[in-house]
Amino acid sequence: MLSEEKKVQLSIVVPFYNEEPNIDYLFERLISVLKPLEMTYEIICINDGSQDNTLKLLVEYHQRNSLIKVVNFSRNFGKEIAITAGIDYTVGDAVIPIDADLQDPPELIVEMIAKWREGYDVVYATRRSRQGESWIKKFTAQRFYRTIQRLTPVEIPPDTGDFRLMDRKVVEALKKLPETNRFMKGLFSWVGYQQTSILYDRDLRFKGETKWNYWQLWNLAIEGITAFSSIPLKIWSYIGISISLISFIYASFLVIRTLIFGIDVPGYASLIVAILFLGGMQLLSLGILGEYLGRVHEEVKRRPLYLVRESYGFENQMTRSE
Repeated sequence: MLSEEKKVQLSIVVPFYNEEPNIDYLFERLISVLKPLEMTYEIICINDGSQDNTLKLLVEYHQRNSLIKVVNFSRNFGKEIAITAGIDYTVGDAVIPIDADLQDPPELIVEMIAKWREGYDVVYATRRSRQGESWIKKFTAQRFYRTIQRLTPVEIPPDTGDFRLMDRKVVEALKKLPETNRFMKGLFSWVGYQQTSILYDRDLRFKGETKWNYWQLWNLAIEGITAFSSIPLKIWSYIGISISLISFIYASFLVIRTLIFGIDVPGYASLIVAILFLGGMQLLSLGILGEYLGRVHEEVKRRPLYLVRESYGFENQMTRSE
């Protein structure tokens, strides 16, 4: 246990995946912000299965500065799990996840801490603008946030990533959430507490290329919707009822017409259209059911969220992976 005078006040969580070009400048900016704060701090670095020299550089930084601590995963588990692991390993009174690409400026930490000291439990950073992103990505991101706001009772703030400050009681609440399929932006909002926002302009990535492609972003959006809303399932119940009602009315019309005018052979085209339409609706509804069922399957297996190959800078500290 740390003595009271050495108690960590601020924990910074940084997930890394092939971020070798950004490491030097990241620590330069982070430490230049943290030193003047006159707060005890730690920087928790999660190496999420990097294939470059990220781990080697992180270990070298740890050897020079014991406040920089490193957790090395056994493989790549994804950013959401890396943030979860970082939160598990923190001991600070306040915790701040931040990306390693420097699109979220570390200088905002000062403003976050000021809001925290005013009494807020969560201070999240909302993007006022997004530099260097295509209009397609901006448009799809905007539509996703608008859609998920309509589908879920949890108020997930739009244009807001993982960059935020959380009080220790919020962190402890997050650590009680055991689900395997983790949409962290939703979980941050689900726990509640007193939250506020600060606005900022998101910078260009310092070096390297983003690890997120459109397919991964699409899957993350599906993850968020299925994790926090059952409305898609309800929608298809209502669609099924509506189609059944329309079919009953149409069937009644055909019976009455046949009784009055006799058997009418023509109708092949309309029959094929109806079959294809209903078949497509059934396959689509099965796909939505499959998305939810697949997530139930992942949850019931109860596998650990992540496996740690090695860690540096931690003593007698247990997490959910151990």
